[in-house]
Order: sequence, then structure tokens, then C-alpha cells
Amino acid sequence: MADAYIYDHVRTPRGRGKKDGSLHEVPSVRLGATVLEAVRDRNGLDTKTVDDVVFGCVDAVMEAGGDIARASIFEAGYETEAPGIQINRFCASGLDAVNLSAGKIAQGADDVVIAGGVESMSRVGIGMAGGAWFMDPSVNMPAYFMPQGVSADLIATKYGFSRDDVDAYAVESQKRAAHAWKNGYFKKSVVPVNDQNGLTILDHDEHMRPETDMQSLASLNASFAIIGEMGGFNAVAVQAHPEVEAVNHVHHAGNSSGIVDGAAAVLMGSKKGGEAMGLTPRAKIRAFTNIGSDPALMLTGPVDVTKKLLERNNMTVDDIDLFELNEAFASVVLRYMQAFDIPHDKMNVNGGAIAMGHPLGATGAMILGTVLDELERRDLNTALVTLCIGAGMGTATIIERV
Repeated sequence: MADAYIYDHVRTPRGRGKKDGSLHEVPSVRLGATVLEAVRDRNGLDTKTVDDVVFGCVDAVMEAGGDIARASIFEAGYETEAPGIQINRFCASGLDAVNLSAGKIAQGADDVVIAGGVESMSRVGIGMAGGAWFMDPSVNMPAYFMPQGVSADLIATKYGFSRDDVDAYAVESQKRAAHAWKNGYFKKSVVPVNDQNGLTILDHDEHMRPETDMQSLASLNASFAIIGEMGGFNAVAVQAHPEVEAVNHVHHAGNSSGIVDGAAAVLMGSKKGGEAMGLTPRAKIRAFTNIGSDPALMLTGPVDVTKKLLERNNMTVDDIDLFELNEAFASVVLRYMQAFDIPHDKMNVNGGAIAMGHPLGATGAMILGTVLDELERRDLNTALVTLCIGAGMGTATIIERV
């Protein structure tokens, strides 16, 4: 099996996923094309050599439907020999795009692949694709379906995280993201989104609120208390986990991931592909895997998939220099650190989605790139990237510098 290498990665800034967000005027296909153009131009890439483009996109409907990867290829002016495919594993789609690409390269099917994802949450609303998981009783009843926020509150309740705990984590995420931006840690990889005249629309993550403190978060009401009680989801949570007498609702907009627009791309290839491109690899995909997890807790998949991945590769958490876990909700990361006794100074060291936002189909590729840049900045070697996933799943990837 051939090694799958990472040669470059880029991402757009994350724009607020609302009508007043800076990227609301930018179609999904333009976001996808922006990162494809950047990968091509930065690396002098002959796009005839691209064997595939694999993009994650969760709500692949309306303007994002019909294979957004192939559409972005046309929009970016790539040669038509480059094919494209869109995949969906909810929040892990961008990371699974990387993993599937690594598998294709390792098997010898491809030599050059661009993996990543795109999501315009301001233009294609969250959940617009529908689905049996939350619409069909024959599916959602055995899956203990509930909104993810209620599951996050169930995690907090079951594992003993208070409102102060989750708020304190959120404040730290904001501080770390602001520090990283101020010191130029993202400068290497964030490419601006421009309009058709070449004028910059957005060149920074605009969801951040670096002034956030415990006092400002304390003023926010729990977002999922009413729907949990009135919608009957608290009862579902207790039915699934009777050891929990009642759900303590602690999550709100300030300690949950932000709804944003954005795209990311990771240039990958075999050793042969890299030589043909004239590029030096920055890292390789050492291992990856997926798992199904408790559908009621839903967001504890990162714990389960990390155990599986480390065991399969005869590794322990001590072999990992940095961890990157998508901050879907604060309790998700707190539970992960609790489960493995991981110090906070090795986890999400430059902040995460609570501060910068979570463009569903792109986030996995974004955070993989973030941690690779940080490995290089700190001269460290190995990182583990993971995300929780709707309906109870987990995806994880280990990368290693070369």
C-alpha cells in the first residue's frame, strides 16, 4: 500500500451564516472554486493531473446540489479531465473526504486528489436536505432522535459538566482563536474570498467574539431547555439513559459551534504524484477509521473512534502531540479530555468552532489543516483529528509530519 501525503491545504475565512454575513452573497460553487483556484495557483498545479476532487457537503441541495465538487471544478476553470464527487457524513464530511482520498491513493487508484468540503449555511439552510433520521418515526424512534443541543446537554448532565464549565471552555476558545489570528497563525492557509472584480469580500473569520467573558455568557438563556421539555426530547433522553434523572440544560449560542459559510481544500497525493507536481510532502495520513456510537448521546463518537483508532495502530494518547476536535458543543470537548485525561494545552490550541464557526461539510478539512500548520509551527510530529457526527458516529484521522 502506498503512503498518502498532504502537500498543501487552504481554507476560506468563515463568514457568519446569516443574511448579514459577508459571504451570504457568494454562491456555494464560488466558495468551492475559491479553494480550488488557490490550490492550483499556489502550487503551479496542472489540473489535467488531478485524478479526483472529493468534497464534503451536508446539505447538498438547491445551489449546492448536483455534485458540488464537479460544479466547483468548472467554476474554477480546471481542465475537464478532473472529475469530482460529493460525499456526506454530516459534520465529518470534510475529514472523510480526506480519508477516502487517502484510501484511493494508498490503493493505487489515484496519484493526485484534492479533498475538502464546502457549506454555505446562510444560503442553504441547515437541514434543508431533509432525511429519514429526523422525519420518519420508524427511524428516529429506535435512534432516540433528539436535537443535537439536547444531546450535548445530556452529555453535560451525565458526565458532570456545569454551566460554568462549558462557559469557561467557550471563553478560552475565543481567547485562543483571537490570539492565533493576532499572531498570524492562520495567515499561511487562509485565502480571501473576492468578488468578480477582484475586491476582497472577506479575509478573516467574522464569527469570533474575542471580548466574550463569563459575565456576558451568563446572560444567555439555555437554548435547548424549551424544546427539550415541550418537544418531549428530555423524556427521550431519560428513556435512553435512565441513570440521568433530569437533563440539565447548559448550552447556548455562546458555547456551541457557530453557523457559518466556508470551504476548504487539501492537496493530496502519492510519492509519484508529488514528484510529478514538483512538490515536497508536508505530512502523511498515518491512519483513519470510523465508528457508530450511542445515538442518544450522539456526540460522544470521538471518544469511541479514538479508542478504536489507537488500538488498531498500537498507539496511546501519549503518542499524539496535538489533538483537534471540532467544537460542536463545549461538552463534547470536555468529555473527550475527561475520557483520555488530555491536558487542555494539547487540545484545540488555536480555538475552534465555538469561536470561528462550523461550516458543516468543510470543517473536517479545515481543522486538519489547522493542526498541521500548528505541528509545523511548534516543530512537533503527530496529531489526531476527530469530529462528532449526527445520528451517533465518529471519524478520526492521525497525521504525521514527514
